[in-house]
Amino acid sequence: QVQLVESGGGLVQPGGSLRLSCAASLSINNFYDMAWYRQGPGTQRDLVAIITKSGSTNYADSVKGRFTISRDNAENAAYLQMNSLKPEDTALYYCYGKLRFDTYWGQGTQVTVSS
Repeated sequence: QVQLVESGGGLVQPGGSLRLSCAASLSINNFYDMAWYRQGPGTQRDLVAIITKSGSTNYADSVKGRFTISRDNAENAAYLQMNSLKPEDTALYYCYGKLRFDTYWGQGTQVTVSS
């Protein structure tokens, strides 16, 4: 069974940084796309960043220039480096992985940006 497990969330002050990790139960190289989504209180789950197997990336406008998505085949993990965090970045962050025929989600890691 394929599993994605997020870690790295927490409480951070505005302007701070966090690095989220997504550990996979199989080689990251199997995934076509890997992505991070987030869902704030009372909102829908939205795409934050996506990275393809070839390394192409795309970001939500709200995080461009502040967040960086990456994937490491050797570590079987994907990452989201988040800098210059704002209170509106507060949300539950989910890791997403797409294999050839199936998609998978992690359980989420909470990010809270507050002073």
